[in-house]
Amino acid sequence: MSPYLKKPFTYTVSLIVLLPLTLLCLTFLLPLSAYLSNPLTAAAAARACGGGTAAGVTIRAAPAAEGDDGVGSQRRPELSVLVGVHTMPGKHSRRHLIRMAYALQQTAALRAAARVDVRFALCARPMLPEHRAFVALEARAYGDVLVLDCAENAEQGKTYTYFASLPAMLGSGSGGGGRPYDYVMKVDDDTFLRLDALVETLRAAPREDMYCGAGLPFHDRQFPPFMLGMGYLLSWDLVEWIASSDMVRKEAMGVEDLTTGKWLNMGNKAKNRVNLFPRMYDYKSAKAEDFLENTIGVHQLKPDLRWAHTLEHFNLTRVRPSSKLHSF
Repeated sequence: MSPYLKKPFTYTVSLIVLLPLTLLCLTFLLPLSAYLSNPLTAAAAARACGGGTAAGVTIRAAPAAEGDDGVGSQRRPELSVLVGVHTMPGKHSRRHLIRMAYALQQTAALRAAARVDVRFALCARPMLPEHRAFVALEARAYGDVLVLDCAENAEQGKTYTYFASLPAMLGSGSGGGGRPYDYVMKVDDDTFLRLDALVETLRAAPREDMYCGAGLPFHDRQFPPFMLGMGYLLSWDLVEWIASSDMVRKEAMGVEDLTTGKWLNMGNKAKNRVNLFPRMYDYKSAKAEDFLENTIGVHQLKPDLRWAHTLEHFNLTRVRPSSKLHSF
């Protein structure tokens, strides 16, 4: 065969290799780059095109009406909670672990009682190129990543940006529809939540002006000054207040859990406070007696082994006996 006839084969191979890479960049990296440069503008643009998701952020809440009574009508869950897991771009494996841990808890009974949406809150700065690509893949595959316009530092305003960005991201407030959630939660990525226990507690909690978590000092059952950063909730009206308050914006920096309590105390807000201690607590050991029967949350699960102990204790790792694919 002549050298001339061999060239098209070389060009074909080049196209086969380069075309998928080009499409990857256009599909994942460029949209996420546009979002990181101006997340709220990108979110608004996506809503203008009919909702859905912009790269890295779920723009709107899941429909409020869920379930079916068998004749085509739908019923609304009793309450709705947005759980924002605060993590960092490089923690891909930890996010996947948490994803599975919460997905397995989304039983029919839980879904009938509440809509609990779990999202991962990340800051755009700094984000290495490889993390940017992987986060974009997660956002496209799972639709559960919130990329915020902030520096990745818990004491540099990340929690403020998380709460303050949600009304615009979800299209509520200032003329945009009703409340998308009854409560918004901030939770650490080393905290495991039992969603059914959390929902059962919230069913009896106030839906307005409410601040809920493991309060410090622990003995202050009625009005703790602040809730520990392992995980706490605000009612939606307080989220909207944070987004609109100049005072809060000026006080955004600082130790995040102390700072959140400071905003509410300075603003004379959160008159309804629910102290979940001792049902939210730090991990002690793998012994059964170190886990409470009525646990809502277990904190300090930074090592994977602690996650394994906790998930095993609460039966999330149980494999069905009928499975022929395991050898446990």
